[in-house]
Amino acid sequence: MNQESIRYFYEALRDTDLSVVKSLVKRCIDEQVHPIDILHKGLIRAMEIIGQEFKAGQIWVPEVLLAARNMHAGIDLIRPQLLKDKVRSKGKFIIGTVKGDIHDIGKNLVSMMMTGAGYQVIDLGIDVPRESFIQAITDEKPDLVGLSALLTTTMLEMKDVIQYIRQTFSTPPKIIVGGAPVTQSFAREIGADGYGEDATTAVELSNRLLLRGENG
Repeated sequence: MNQESIRYFYEALRDTDLSVVKSLVKRCIDEQVHPIDILHKGLIRAMEIIGQEFKAGQIWVPEVLLAARNMHAGIDLIRPQLLKDKVRSKGKFIIGTVKGDIHDIGKNLVSMMMTGAGYQVIDLGIDVPRESFIQAITDEKPDLVGLSALLTTTMLEMKDVIQYIRQTFSTPPKIIVGGAPVTQSFAREIGADGYGEDATTAVELSNRLLLRGENG
């Protein structure tokens, strides 16, 4: 796909009319564009541009949520072929808001952006106790775990979850943290592998951590 095609996908993700992205994806399918190209060179590439705009403060949360909704609608149309071709995800990512905290807007943004970046996302929701993180890691064997908190009173719960994960698994997944009160220094202090300032940064950080792991 060329730059003009990417622009079409970008405009479709920004459109409030859901039928626009569906029509675009269906047209690509009719023109026999490979579903993997539709996903990676169309939907994901356009979502990356939107993520960068969000990071730069050029667009806001409602616009990112709209784009994510449209992207998921497009993915649904090509999902049968992707499953048939057994397209490999970039990695498996578990995320949840820690126990005592019921905020989820930031967590949901990260989930959507990680899905848009090609990750398989398991969202545990809000007010998640450490035992649920352990069970999910045991069952799903993720590459990455994301912990979210918006309250200063629940930030220390992140430390407890990280310690519990590290004590439970001999080879634990990479752990990243984020949320309004969280900082890079706090992430380092509690032993996290990284800090995502926003949803786009979380994706970039995850990519780096997995690449580093592959390279030893």
